[in-house]
Amino acid sequence: MQVWHHPLEAAPVFGATVVTLGIFDGVHAGHRAILEEAGCSAKARGIPAAVVTFDPHPSVVLAPQHKPKLLMTLPQRLAAFEKTGMDLAWVIPFSRALSELSPAEFLAGLQRALAPVELHVGKAFHFGHERKGDLEVLKAWGSRVGCEIHGHALKATDGGSLSSTRVRQALDRGAAEEVEALLGHPYMVSGIVVEGDRRGRHLGFPTANLAWDQEQLPANGVYVTEVWGGHIQGVRLGVTNVGEKPTFEGSKLTVETFIPDFEADLYGAHLELGFLHRLRAERRFDSIDALRAQIAEDVLLGQAWWAEHPRKRQQSS
Repeated sequence: MQVWHHPLEAAPVFGATVVTLGIFDGVHAGHRAILEEAGCSAKARGIPAAVVTFDPHPSVVLAPQHKPKLLMTLPQRLAAFEKTGMDLAWVIPFSRALSELSPAEFLAGLQRALAPVELHVGKAFHFGHERKGDLEVLKAWGSRVGCEIHGHALKATDGGSLSSTRVRQALDRGAAEEVEALLGHPYMVSGIVVEGDRRGRHLGFPTANLAWDQEQLPANGVYVTEVWGGHIQGVRLGVTNVGEKPTFEGSKLTVETFIPDFEADLYGAHLELGFLHRLRAERRFDSIDALRAQIAEDVLLGQAWWAEHPRKRQQSS
């Protein structure tokens, strides 16, 4: 997949494409449906499929006080785009000047660079100055320039809304299964294993302490996770604690994973964690022995859940 990092006015001329347009934070199941449909249509026409997105998130520029915690880094979004069959990803640097363009000015820049013959967006997509661009504006523009406009309704399997905001809300509740249903795969947290305070080792449960890449984490608590990367062969069970270790009067948020029956050194390794199920909330224990006993129980419960929920374990997108 070719990747552009060009401002709207400075992009080269690519030629006729099928285009999909949006932020796509999390690349949830609805996003993927739009991307895959655009990719299939492009293949049928014998032309490239292009996804147009923005970085940073518009709220960083326009309303930083309301900026959401992002579900994906830009490299993760690009990797997900490539998996859906995109030939080109155009990352337009978002700026206040870009936000002040009228819908017509933005579409003129898009037309010059990509000459879209089809454009796929979510039905609620808005763009341009004061968000005046919407599906009706796109359809009127499409009829003038000869571009088919496809607006897609983003609905979850339960019939409710499907949005990055809903995914974040479910993560804030620790609802791992709901998040997986919305995304179409478990929520992923990735990063490098760094040295921690080694308390897990002293408790008899050595953990991999992750310096994570994502802005959004699941709610504090203990989770069953699938783990891969580093020296791990295949996908392994992990029991992961997200929290501040209140038993030790901690105040720093950490993500620590115990991998049963695994003893290799993972320092410096890049790991991926897929959050499958929340075992319990984080809480303070009255003694180290009580904490140790609870961790042992968490591991047993995690192993039982893992065994009772066979799944096609894979490196999720």
